[in-house]
Amino acid sequence: MKGLCWRYTRLPSQVEDALSGEEGEEKEEETAPAPACAPEDPVEPQLAEASQVLGASEMRQISLHLPPRVAGHSWSLAFRTSRDGFSLRSLYRQMEGHSGPVLLVLRDQDGQVFKWTGNNSFFVKGDLDSLMMGCGSGHFGLWLDGDLYHGGSHPCATFNNEVLARQEQFCIKELEAWVLS
Repeated sequence: MKGLCWRYTRLPSQVEDALSGEEGEEKEEETAPAPACAPEDPVEPQLAEASQVLGASEMRQISLHLPPRVAGHSWSLAFRTSRDGFSLRSLYRQMEGHSGPVLLVLRDQDGQVFKWTGNNSFFVKGDLDSLMMGCGSGHFGLWLDGDLYHGGSHPCATFNNEVLARQEQFCIKELEAWVLS
């Protein structure tokens, strides 16, 4: 995965703009950009229980790509197919009431774990029959059926991705939805 790094620069307020002549040197020190974060030092996610899809190194890699507002927050498992059943309706029911960001991860029958390319915006469409992520040229980057058993993947413009599994059509072995709060 390509390592992304975020950094913030504090923008001066109107009051600081008015005082800029009096505190010029001090202000420069306060607004200096933070040093770039090192990809070798990801924030270790705090999990309430172990993932059956992701290993520790994969979780550390994913944490490098999370927005800074959720970095270091705990990951709470809201849904797991082996515990909650293979049903999109069950996934929706378990996610009801959660308003924070959600990380959806799955492993297929061939052991493939899907990776986000980060090249484009993220789009999701869901109904009771299917859940689709990314699209372009009439194909979805990732498609899951209502039983959360069959899935499909195609190259799409949203993710600028290759097929995310070994085959375009696959069977889901495990799916987890983690709420980052």
